[in-house]
Amino acid sequence: MDERPHLSGVLETVLYFTDQDRSERFYTDVLGMRLLNREPGRSLFFRAGVSVFLLFRAEQTATAGSLPAHGANGPGHTCFLVSPEQYDRWKTWLCARGVAVVQEVDWERGRTFYFHDPDGNLLEIANADIWPR
Repeated sequence: MDERPHLSGVLETVLYFTDQDRSERFYTDVLGMRLLNREPGRSLFFRAGVSVFLLFRAEQTATAGSLPAHGANGPGHTCFLVSPEQYDRWKTWLCARGVAVVQEVDWERGRTFYFHDPDGNLLEIANADIWPR
């Protein structure tokens, strides 16, 4: 094979939780994600637009089972994309629910703001694809 296959996107993103019920409430009630499935004490599966957003308990996924072992220690990071028209509405929505905006940044291609989920994961909302194509 002479030509490298093409990646068409990121299907899943994973962050880790310590309190499953608290995380489920945050991601459904505050961020409005649709819960696809849950494995009690182990994982939550959400739909986030065209992507799937997963939350795992690291201690449960750190050992191999039906899938290879995977996990992380400490807070992670992910960035969600919204339309420019929804950007300020998200800041207002989150602040009204006690979620503090940690920092806002003007990038060359757009604007983003950062906030934390209940486990300290750093989340970001961008009003445009801020990365070069």
